[in-house]
Amino acid sequence: MRLLAAIGLIAIILAIASTAYFFGGFYSVAATEEEAGGVQWALIQVRSASINHHAVDVPPAKLDDAARIQAGAKIFAAIGCVNCHGAPGVKWAKFSEGLQPDPPELKDVVDHRSPAQLFWVIKNGIKMTGMPAFARAAKDDDLWSIVAFLKKLPTVTDGDYHGWTAPAAAPEENSPK
Repeated sequence: MRLLAAIGLIAIILAIASTAYFFGGFYSVAATEEEAGGVQWALIQVRSASINHHAVDVPPAKLDDAARIQAGAKIFAAIGCVNCHGAPGVKWAKFSEGLQPDPPELKDVVDHRSPAQLFWVIKNGIKMTGMPAFARAAKDDDLWSIVAFLKKLPTVTDGDYHGWTAPAAAPEENSPK
Protein backbone atom coordinates (compact mmCIF):
# COMPACT_ATOMS: atom_id res chain seq x y z
CA MET A 1 0.00 0.00 0.00
CA ARG A 2 2.85 2.38 0.80
CA LEU A 3 4.39 1.65 -2.59
CA LEU A 4 1.20 2.70 -4.38
CA ALA A 5 0.98 5.87 -2.28
CA ALA A 6 4.62 6.71 -3.11
CA ILE A 7 4.02 6.14 -6.83
CA GLY A 8 0.91 8.35 -6.68
CA LEU A 9 2.81 11.09 -4.86
CA ILE A 10 5.66 10.97 -7.40
CA ALA A 11 3.14 11.18 -10.26
CA ILE A 12 1.46 14.21 -8.68
CA ILE A 13 4.82 15.94 -8.12
CA LEU A 14 5.88 15.25 -11.74
CA ALA A 15 2.57 16.58 -13.05
CA ILE A 16 2.91 19.79 -11.01
CA ALA A 17 6.58 20.24 -12.02
CA SER A 18 5.77 19.64 -15.72
CA THR A 19 2.88 22.09 -15.58
CA ALA A 20 5.08 24.74 -13.94
CA TYR A 21 7.87 24.12 -16.46
CA PHE A 22 5.71 24.36 -19.60
CA PHE A 23 3.11 26.93 -18.52
CA GLY A 24 5.59 28.97 -16.50
CA GLY A 25 7.48 29.87 -19.66
CA PHE A 26 10.62 27.90 -18.84
CA TYR A 27 10.26 25.71 -21.95
CA SER A 28 11.64 27.69 -24.90
CA VAL A 29 9.53 27.72 -28.05
CA ALA A 30 12.31 29.46 -30.02
CA ALA A 31 12.82 27.95 -33.47
CA THR A 32 16.55 28.61 -33.08
CA GLU A 33 16.82 25.91 -30.40
CA GLU A 34 16.66 22.17 -30.93
CA GLU A 35 13.85 20.31 -29.21
CA ALA A 36 14.87 18.30 -26.15
CA GLY A 37 15.39 14.64 -27.08
CA GLY A 38 12.25 13.43 -25.34
CA VAL A 39 10.10 16.20 -26.78
CA GLN A 40 11.46 15.62 -30.29
CA TRP A 41 10.88 11.87 -30.01
CA ALA A 42 7.33 12.39 -28.74
CA LEU A 43 6.47 14.88 -31.51
CA ILE A 44 7.77 12.50 -34.19
CA GLN A 45 5.80 9.58 -32.74
CA VAL A 46 2.59 11.62 -32.46
CA ARG A 47 3.03 13.00 -36.00
CA SER A 48 3.65 9.54 -37.49
CA ALA A 49 0.74 7.94 -35.65
CA SER A 50 -1.61 10.76 -36.66
CA ILE A 51 -0.63 10.61 -40.34
CA ASN A 52 -0.94 6.81 -40.38
CA HIS A 53 -4.36 7.00 -38.73
CA HIS A 54 -5.82 9.74 -40.92
CA ALA A 55 -4.26 9.01 -44.33
CA VAL A 56 -7.05 6.95 -45.85
CA ASP A 57 -7.78 8.72 -49.16
CA VAL A 58 -7.31 6.73 -52.35
CA PRO A 59 -5.85 8.38 -55.48
CA PRO A 60 -8.59 9.16 -58.02
CA ALA A 61 -6.46 8.18 -61.01
CA LYS A 62 -3.16 6.61 -61.97
CA LEU A 63 -0.31 8.54 -60.39
CA ASP A 64 2.24 7.45 -62.99
CA ASP A 65 0.53 9.36 -65.82
CA ALA A 66 3.10 11.71 -67.42
CA ALA A 67 0.62 14.58 -67.82
CA ARG A 68 -0.40 14.33 -64.15
CA ILE A 69 3.25 14.26 -63.02
CA GLN A 70 4.07 17.34 -65.10
CA ALA A 71 0.96 19.14 -63.84
CA GLY A 72 2.02 18.24 -60.30
CA ALA A 73 5.46 19.78 -60.85
CA LYS A 74 3.85 22.99 -62.09
CA ILE A 75 1.46 23.14 -59.11
CA PHE A 76 4.32 22.29 -56.70
CA ALA A 77 6.18 25.34 -58.00
CA ALA A 78 3.12 27.60 -58.23
CA ILE A 79 1.83 27.15 -54.68
CA GLY A 80 5.26 27.60 -53.15
CA CYS A 81 6.37 24.10 -52.11
CA VAL A 82 9.72 24.76 -53.76
CA ASN A 83 10.37 27.60 -51.29
CA CYS A 84 10.86 25.21 -48.38
CA HIS A 85 11.66 21.90 -50.06
CA GLY A 86 13.59 22.96 -53.16
CA ALA A 87 13.26 21.00 -56.39
CA PRO A 88 15.56 19.48 -59.01
CA GLY A 89 17.95 22.28 -59.91
CA VAL A 90 16.20 24.75 -57.58
CA LYS A 91 17.44 25.65 -54.11
CA TRP A 92 14.98 26.31 -51.31
CA ALA A 93 14.40 29.88 -50.17
CA LYS A 94 16.78 31.16 -47.51
CA PHE A 95 13.99 31.71 -44.97
CA SER A 96 13.27 27.98 -44.85
CA GLU A 97 16.59 27.45 -43.08
CA GLY A 98 14.96 29.02 -40.03
CA LEU A 99 12.16 26.47 -39.82
CA GLN A 100 12.28 23.99 -36.96
CA PRO A 101 12.24 21.15 -37.71
CA ASP A 102 13.98 21.49 -41.07
CA PRO A 103 11.74 20.80 -44.08
CA PRO A 104 12.60 17.31 -45.34
CA GLU A 105 14.50 16.65 -48.55
CA LEU A 106 11.49 15.19 -50.33
CA LYS A 107 13.33 12.95 -52.77
CA ASP A 108 14.78 11.15 -49.74
CA VAL A 109 11.43 10.54 -48.01
CA VAL A 110 8.81 10.01 -50.73
CA ASP A 111 9.69 6.35 -51.25
CA HIS A 112 8.96 5.75 -47.55
CA ARG A 113 5.50 7.35 -47.65
CA SER A 114 2.36 6.08 -49.32
CA PRO A 115 0.44 8.29 -51.76
CA ALA A 116 -2.33 8.57 -49.14
CA GLN A 117 0.15 9.77 -46.50
CA LEU A 118 1.67 12.36 -48.85
CA PHE A 119 -1.78 13.59 -49.88
CA TRP A 120 -2.92 13.90 -46.27
CA VAL A 121 0.16 15.90 -45.25
CA ILE A 122 -0.10 18.24 -48.25
CA LYS A 123 -3.82 18.77 -47.74
CA ASN A 124 -3.82 19.14 -43.94
CA GLY A 125 -0.33 20.37 -43.08
CA ILE A 126 1.46 19.51 -39.84
CA LYS A 127 1.20 21.63 -36.73
CA MET A 128 4.41 22.95 -35.17
CA THR A 129 6.52 22.24 -38.27
CA GLY A 130 5.86 25.12 -40.65
CA MET A 131 4.13 22.75 -43.10
CA PRO A 132 0.96 24.62 -44.13
CA ALA A 133 -2.33 23.02 -45.09
CA PHE A 134 -3.16 23.42 -48.77
CA ALA A 135 -6.79 22.27 -48.46
CA ARG A 136 -8.05 25.79 -49.14
CA ALA A 137 -5.34 26.76 -51.61
CA ALA A 138 -5.82 23.97 -54.15
CA LYS A 139 -8.37 21.38 -55.24
CA ASP A 140 -7.91 17.75 -54.21
CA ASP A 141 -7.19 16.77 -57.81
CA ASP A 142 -4.32 19.28 -57.91
CA LEU A 143 -2.98 17.92 -54.62
CA TRP A 144 -3.06 14.40 -56.08
CA SER A 145 -1.06 15.73 -59.03
CA ILE A 146 1.56 17.00 -56.57
CA VAL A 147 1.61 13.52 -55.03
CA ALA A 148 2.18 12.04 -58.51
CA PHE A 149 5.09 14.43 -59.01
CA LEU A 150 6.54 13.63 -55.57
CA LYS A 151 6.42 9.87 -56.18
CA LYS A 152 8.39 10.47 -59.41
CA LEU A 153 10.71 13.07 -57.80
CA PRO A 154 13.72 10.80 -57.07
CA THR A 155 14.21 10.27 -60.82
CA VAL A 156 13.28 13.75 -62.09
CA THR A 157 16.21 15.58 -63.68
CA ASP A 158 16.89 19.30 -63.41
CA GLY A 159 16.06 19.67 -67.10
CA ASP A 160 12.76 17.82 -66.78
CA TYR A 161 11.68 19.95 -63.84
CA HIS A 162 12.62 23.21 -65.52
CA GLY A 163 10.85 22.15 -68.72
CA TRP A 164 7.69 21.20 -66.84
CA THR A 165 7.57 24.39 -64.77
CA ALA A 166 8.73 26.96 -67.33
CA PRO A 167 6.14 29.62 -68.11
CA ALA A 168 4.36 29.13 -71.38
CA ALA A 169 5.83 31.18 -74.21
CA ALA A 170 3.77 34.19 -75.18
CA PRO A 171 2.19 33.85 -78.63
CA GLU A 172 4.02 35.84 -81.28
CA GLU A 173 2.11 38.43 -83.17
CA ASN A 174 2.31 37.90 -86.91
CA SER A 175 0.54 41.07 -87.88
CA PRO A 176 2.20 43.16 -90.62
CA LYS A 177 3.59 46.54 -89.65
